[in-house]
Amino acid sequence: DVSVRPFLAKGDSGTIYTSDAIILATGARAKWLGLPTEEKYKGFGVSACATCDGFFYRNQEIVVVGGGNTAVEEALFLTKFATKVYVIHRRDEFRASQIMQDRVMGHEKIEVIWNSTVEKIIGDGAVSSVLIKDTVDSSEKELKLDGVFVAIGHDPNVGFLNNFVELDEKGYIKTGFTTDTSTSVPGVFAAGDVADSIYRQAITAAGTGCQAAIDSERWLDH
Repeated sequence: DVSVRPFLAKGDSGTIYTSDAIILATGARAKWLGLPTEEKYKGFGVSACATCDGFFYRNQEIVVVGGGNTAVEEALFLTKFATKVYVIHRRDEFRASQIMQDRVMGHEKIEVIWNSTVEKIIGDGAVSSVLIKDTVDSSEKELKLDGVFVAIGHDPNVGFLNNFVELDEKGYIKTGFTTDTSTSVPGVFAAGDVADSIYRQAITAAGTGCQAAIDSERWLDH
């Protein structure tokens, strides 16, 4: 409750907390395909972060699922390690920026599989292939590979906020009102992936965490 001062927050246990400043740092969660086999192989060939896990797939073949900027950026990054990168997209054109599309389409290590979805992830302890379904004729085929990177976006963890701070067009907390980490409510600051739809890295989150701490300290002193 930010309509009162000091602010009030109620925890899941029912405990009431009061404060003169709040830092929101609840992060964002990757969107997944929702396949039972996807959950089974998370950490064993299924990932949602190319920069985190890409180096594990040196000299291997992998697939990136998605068609937006995140997907094409991850596909290009993964070419540093993999011998082959498949990009599976359910439509017949990317939603990514044109310059990123051109880079993907012109890369010798990348093969795009249009109008297709991943129906099943197959393996024995670790990923060994995926079952792909054609969205036009419903035909299916199995593709041998070593890893699956899901790149269909992220959802910021803002549901509990009940819109008491302003969000941007992507649903992330909007900052920069008076300082880099300030929100639309004076005394409330945001840091990390909950306010960052671009970088989503531990190092950038830590940096904004430091900024939010300094901003909140200055707020308390004013």
